[in-house]
Amino acid sequence: MSYRVLARAYRSQTFDEVVGQEAIATTLKNAIKSGRVHHGYLFTGTRGVGKTSMARILAKALNCLSADAPIVTPCGTCESCRSVAEGEDVDVVEIDAASNTGVDNIRELRANAAYRPARARFKVYIVDEVHMLSTGAFNALLKTLEEPPTHVKFILATTDPQKVPATIQSRCQRFDFRAIGASDITKHLQKIVSAEDITADESVLRRVARLANGSMRDALSLLDKLLSYESKHLTAEIAAEIMPPPHDELASAVVEAVGRQDAAAALRALDDALQSGRTIERFCGHLIEHVRTLMLLRVCGEDTDLVDATEQVRPNLIAQSLGFDAPTYVYMITMLEELRRNVKFSGAARALIDAAVVRLAMSQQFSDIGSIIEQLGDGGTASAIGTPGEAAKKKVAGEVGLAASPLGDSGTHEGRRGESGAENPDAETKTTPRRAVSSPSSTSVGSKTWKRVACDPLVERVRSAVDGTLHDIRPDKSSDDGDRPSSESEELAERE
Repeated sequence: MSYRVLARAYRSQTFDEVVGQEAIATTLKNAIKSGRVHHGYLFTGTRGVGKTSMARILAKALNCLSADAPIVTPCGTCESCRSVAEGEDVDVVEIDAASNTGVDNIRELRANAAYRPARARFKVYIVDEVHMLSTGAFNALLKTLEEPPTHVKFILATTDPQKVPATIQSRCQRFDFRAIGASDITKHLQKIVSAEDITADESVLRRVARLANGSMRDALSLLDKLLSYESKHLTAEIAAEIMPPPHDELASAVVEAVGRQDAAAALRALDDALQSGRTIERFCGHLIEHVRTLMLLRVCGEDTDLVDATEQVRPNLIAQSLGFDAPTYVYMITMLEELRRNVKFSGAARALIDAAVVRLAMSQQFSDIGSIIEQLGDGGTASAIGTPGEAAKKKVAGEVGLAASPLGDSGTHEGRRGESGAENPDAETKTTPRRAVSSPSSTSVGSKTWKRVACDPLVERVRSAVDGTLHDIRPDKSSDDGDRPSSESEELAERE
């Protein structure tokens, strides 16, 4: 007898055996008990989460020959139950929509649906990957799906519900199958290895569950792969040799090195991730998802239900999320998404992702304009902003160094106005080195005006560009006008 893979040997046979979809199983059981079974169902969800298994269980429950009516728990031993489990029952027709996409296939289905079942109560049509049907095929199915014969039930399954027309969805009861949690997969794998008389380290099963990414079928396929190498005892060393590390561990290593501002360690972690067989575009997606998880933990708190992480992994994620603030996470996600799009069409994809990782590791050397304006408004100087002690206040914003910021009604403008005693709306804030200027010896109002002009950032920029010296060439009016201000702005400065 040929070997039967674990995914088929341990396929769920009753509603209670379906892992991770308890709410859907309970709904269908209650519908059978109350006699409210709908004529059409739409099962949606990613691969390996139990859509086809649930459809077969429902078909067995409706047609089990051990009872006189539909039963919640099919016997599994009658001829109908065995045939449905093997996919060979004449009254339970499984159709692959990917290879039967045309109108003629649906016309044949409609013609056969008119005939009563050969031996069972209902004729059940299970249409897998229904989103692959053509537009004409969907239109041909509409009327039959809306008002089928009383002995016909439709169960449609798809991994891409967005491609199923709304007219089809409105005629069905839709059930969304969730990705199966890693803890649930681990428990199910423990039952399987016990039934197979195999010993396995718990760390191995957890690793398989995490690599499965919510798919029970993928988890059983990975376990089959390990058992092909060692069929008696599975250890962590065997798992490390046969299977790549989970993508979240690889992404975590890169982000951790970035948080330490260790560009060399980040590049080594990136190289390890790419050497494990992942493409650059795919690993960019893993990095984006990992950074998003850290952002949600930082913004929404440690107990947020927006993050689906196991109890073993969650503490490490929480600790890592504290390494960056929310604006930094936003910038990182934006940068990585742009990188993911660029590497898809670039001939130098590796160089692009290396440069991006180095850029992220050096992010503390960049400041955002808002923090600079705030510090200048509080009386800070260019040297204070650039000191290491102020590094904690810096935020990643894509502006290199100390960028200039126009002055309006901000705190910076008020601070400079209070310093000089006059307002200069056209001035720009830029932290350039102060140069010595020739100042008049007079202590009159003209001297106050001179100080204001000498401190003006625009004047400083021009003087620095031409390497010149500032001289006061205005005529001296103090002898004629005394200490009277020469302009309304100077009068306002004196009043202040």
